[in-house]
Amino acid sequence: QVQLVESGGGLVQVGGSLRLSCVASGSISNIVAMGWHRQAPGKQRELVGIITSSGQKMYVDSVKGRFTISRDGANNRILLQMGSLKPEDTAVYYCNTRLRSGDNVWGRGTQVTVSS
Repeated sequence: QVQLVESGGGLVQVGGSLRLSCVASGSISNIVAMGWHRQAPGKQRELVGIITSSGQKMYVDSVKGRFTISRDGANNRILLQMGSLKPEDTAVYYCNTRLRSGDNVWGRGTQVTVSS
C-alpha cells in the first residue's frame, strides 16, 4: 500500500509564490506516476500536472509557464512550485499517485488561498 501526505499550502497575495510538497510512503516501487489535482468549492476536481516514473511531465493549459512539478531527490517526494498566483488558483490541492495495478491513491489535500 501507498500513503501520501501534502504540505506547503497557505495564504498568499496575487502575484506571489508557494511551493507544495508531497511525500509517499509504503510500497513506492509500485508507483508509475505522481501528480497534483485541485478542487474549488462547488467545482469538480481538475488535473494540474503529473510526472511519470520515467520523468515525463505535463500540465493543464491554465498553469503552463507558472507552475513547475519536480522530484526532490528520492522518488518518493515531489514538489509543485507555483508562481504568478491568481485568485482563480484558490483551491484545495491534492497529491495523487497511479500504481502499476491501475489504482489511484490520494492525499488529504492542502488549502491554497490567493487574496486580491
